[in-house]
Amino acid sequence: MTRKLNGGSHNRRKIKCQTDLDIVYSSLKLIKEEKEGTTNRSNKSSFKLQQELSFLPSMAGRKGHEGEMLESVYSVLALVFILVACVELCDAATVVDVYRLIQYDLAGTPLGSRLAGVNHHAGSWPFVSSADLSRTVVMMPVRDVNITFLKEYITNRQPLGGLLLLLPQKLIGEKGGEMEGGLMRSILTELEHFLIHTNTPYPVYFAFEDEKINAVLSVVRRNDATGQPATATAGGYKLVVSTPEPKKLASPTITNIQGWLPGLKGDGDSNQLPTIAIVASYDTFGAAPAISVGSDSNGSGVVALLEIARLFSRLYSNPKTRGRYNLLFGLTSGGPYNYNGTHKWLRSFDQRLRESIDYAICLNSIGSWNNELWMHVSKPPENAYIKQVFEGFSNVAEELGVNIGIKHKKINISNSRVAWEHEQFSRSRVTAVTLSELSSAPELLESTGGLSDNRDFVTETAVFKSAKLVAESLARHIYGYHGKKIKIFSDDSGLAVNPSYIRLWLDLLSRTPRVAPFLSKTDPIILALKKELSEHTVEVNLQHEVLDGMFSFYDVTKARLNIFQVASVTFDLLLLLVLGSYLILLFLFLVIATKGVDDLISIFRRPPSRKLKTA
Repeated sequence: MTRKLNGGSHNRRKIKCQTDLDIVYSSLKLIKEEKEGTTNRSNKSSFKLQQELSFLPSMAGRKGHEGEMLESVYSVLALVFILVACVELCDAATVVDVYRLIQYDLAGTPLGSRLAGVNHHAGSWPFVSSADLSRTVVMMPVRDVNITFLKEYITNRQPLGGLLLLLPQKLIGEKGGEMEGGLMRSILTELEHFLIHTNTPYPVYFAFEDEKINAVLSVVRRNDATGQPATATAGGYKLVVSTPEPKKLASPTITNIQGWLPGLKGDGDSNQLPTIAIVASYDTFGAAPAISVGSDSNGSGVVALLEIARLFSRLYSNPKTRGRYNLLFGLTSGGPYNYNGTHKWLRSFDQRLRESIDYAICLNSIGSWNNELWMHVSKPPENAYIKQVFEGFSNVAEELGVNIGIKHKKINISNSRVAWEHEQFSRSRVTAVTLSELSSAPELLESTGGLSDNRDFVTETAVFKSAKLVAESLARHIYGYHGKKIKIFSDDSGLAVNPSYIRLWLDLLSRTPRVAPFLSKTDPIILALKKELSEHTVEVNLQHEVLDGMFSFYDVTKARLNIFQVASVTFDLLLLLVLGSYLILLFLFLVIATKGVDDLISIFRRPPSRKLKTA
């Protein structure tokens, strides 16, 4: 940069000197013409002209010299400003991934975090409720949070610059075991329920604990404990999230995936074969969409469906073992939003297909139960179809050493709330049941794959038993073995349930967030599910629909948090004073050494007035 500035100054001086020479040459030409053409000019005029000509070079030299000195001053001032701008008042300590609390509107009511940008000093938990934290981001480990205090603080809209909630890497630790994991899960569930149903006027982020962020938290806690919290004057750590303001998602899409296994028709049979539908919703919802993986709700149901499709594809691949039932597999979206995707999917069926469905089995949260499952129905248990399905499942469950109960819940057609996926089928007058470990219907946006629903609480054994229970029950119904203890999917046969297959898909879904409004039509997880279903079924297709209803969502679900170590203002001012003094002394030394004291004084000397020059 310095070279470019000096080069520009040299060129300007060169142009200025050239202009002065042109003036001199023009004046000499006029003198020559006057001598040749006019001889009666007075000596006074000639002397005056010669004075002006003699003044031009000296004036040009003086202007050039002063310009050179001014350029030097400008260069030094520019250097000072550059140094001030480049001297960062804080050094970057670390950068971590953070996950923003969801922002959405429910029936026009704003909920979740309404802000995204962060640029404040770090503070630690606990803090005094009366403290002014309007310019402080509180770092709060979830294991230490006082939910009652936090609820009161946010509900009363107390000043807060932001909130950073620190999640443990694993909910079940090596020391605490399942007891500690259960306590942590209950804390997360309660905290998440509060955050997603509250209008929070602060930026709220989640981050996972690691060595770097724990080291920062330790220093912040130590400073707070000594009565020296991070401020502009005291220094400390500063947390910065630079992100644009969230924008409302326009027409978020949901994608349903379906595949067929056609049954075997008899010769001359023109009647349409009956159909059994196996359905599972694959998307999730949680306080932090970027980490809402839903291992149990409903990753377990998706894995069980894929395993059932794999087992029956082997049976149906041979005409001798192909049943006289069509099997329809559906991976639906919009589950947390009153099963909006299931509603759109059923509406796309023609009447003939809808009437051919014998019954539908919906799989929901079947990955963390021990010895008991529940069958939820909308029709009374005394209904012939319901009774037949329940008895078939009960017989197989007894052989597997599993208890299965039945729960009846009437549906209200006038109420838009849909608690179970089978209720969408019931609204379309199709017999359906939901198989789940949950004994009662969850509330809206609950048990949908939030923060506490991860791989730590899901076992392959539970999914293994669930898949085997459903597959064996369906097979006995399809092949007419109702009430007979014939094991079609025996563990020692080629049709056994594959635990490795279940484990691999559980691991994949447990690290893949699937909140529907933030999934594109070509999202990798959607394409992966379609590809896997295509391996076992035919006529696999995607159905893209717009999520409608009372939900609106906003973007910015993930960001980068920059943590800076901030020096105090006193140190910064002292540093700038030292740098400024050094630069001034350096400038004075260079000017005196190269130009002399007189030139140094002339820089600061007031130029003569215009009247004095004229005189």
